[in-house]
Amino acid sequence: MNETWIGCMIRIRDEQDEQAFAEVFQYFAPRVKAFLMRSGTDAALAEECVQEVMTTVWQKSAMFDPARASVATWIFTIARNRKIDILRRQKRPEPEDIYWGPEEEPDQAESIGLQQESEKLGAAIAELPDKQRELIEKAYFGDLTHREIADMTGLPLGTIKSRIRLALDRLRHAMDRK
Repeated sequence: MNETWIGCMIRIRDEQDEQAFAEVFQYFAPRVKAFLMRSGTDAALAEECVQEVMTTVWQKSAMFDPARASVATWIFTIARNRKIDILRRQKRPEPEDIYWGPEEEPDQAESIGLQQESEKLGAAIAELPDKQRELIEKAYFGDLTHREIADMTGLPLGTIKSRIRLALDRLRHAMDRK
């Protein structure tokens, strides 16, 4: 059987024989796809990879050397390498995701403004009624959901939501005033 495939590859290499390529494609494409899927590749990616592998077989047929490897070994090596290339392309971070060094120092005026806003917010929270302040602290500083707060305090969920909504309204007005 290997002699048949070697003959096909030689015809592809020397004569650009499309019929020989069709035979190689028909036989190896489904096997390459199955190989890729068994190794964890999803069907769509495996299909894409098979197309690239078989294109490479056609374009690089001059590189096939029957003294070094069988046709199957050569094609499956191309498939393995192509799969690795595709996976690397998929995992490559976008340029904006790449760390380029230390962050710029914030503008001095921006830092002072942020500090002043934080102080205003702290004063506004301190002015809230105790019941509302406690819920705001649990929800935003304790990172608890409304349901978790209700379970923790024994208060009805609707009461928790109403108190938090009222507290946020008070904070919004307090921040606008200051």
